[in-house]
Amino acid sequence: MDHRPLALVTGVGRTVGIGAGIADRLAESGWDVAFTYWTPYDRRMEWGEERGAAAALAERLAARGAACTAVEADLADPEAPARVFDTAEERLGRPVTALVMCHCESVDSGLLDTTVESFDRHFAVNTRASWLLIREYGRRFTGPSGAGRVVALTSDHTVGNLPYGASKGALDRITLAAARELAHLGVTANVVNPGPIDTGWMTEPLREEMVRQTPLGRLGTPRDTAHLVDFLCSPEGQWINGQLLMSNGGLA
Repeated sequence: MDHRPLALVTGVGRTVGIGAGIADRLAESGWDVAFTYWTPYDRRMEWGEERGAAAALAERLAARGAACTAVEADLADPEAPARVFDTAEERLGRPVTALVMCHCESVDSGLLDTTVESFDRHFAVNTRASWLLIREYGRRFTGPSGAGRVVALTSDHTVGNLPYGASKGALDRITLAAARELAHLGVTANVVNPGPIDTGWMTEPLREEMVRQTPLGRLGTPRDTAHLVDFLCSPEGQWINGQLLMSNGGLA
């Protein structure tokens, strides 16, 4: 029996988030999906925990024809990436073809008030975990040359958000290195900066300012980013490799 290819999407904690939008789109395009989430992170944030989000998203993906599984994982744990791959492969019965990294630690603080603990946690989640996920993916990849995909979501925001932006900058370099170091496997690796997407975290003044700065006069949506990620994961996206792509509607 032929199987749909398997995508592993990290950081899918809420049904309205970018990760969920990407998982939805990939399911529509013929992918099966394993996704990770970490409820304690959402509980710490202003939007709070969305109860039943993993089950609701799994049901949504199944309605789109995808086999799927949800894996709860604290990616600050250096052992978690290998466990995530083990669980996804065991439950869905095949190796991962596309790795899409949407997970993050993001707590606002600046140059003068960031704590060492916060700085280290941002780099553990956003940078180290991403490296370990890519490494695990590269070690396990057995697909045909040209089929493999790595896509990471990034941000260029640093002012007042120093540890987040700095750790995402390091993620960029790791992912772009993968475009060369995994070339012998025929795997492409790209970074996508989705710009400001309001998934419930924006204040009204910030929302209005972002709308003013965007030529189309609207904010981005998870679906906007999902379309680009879907293309990068498609056979037609094979020629795009080693790029940091802006998907922000021309934000000034």
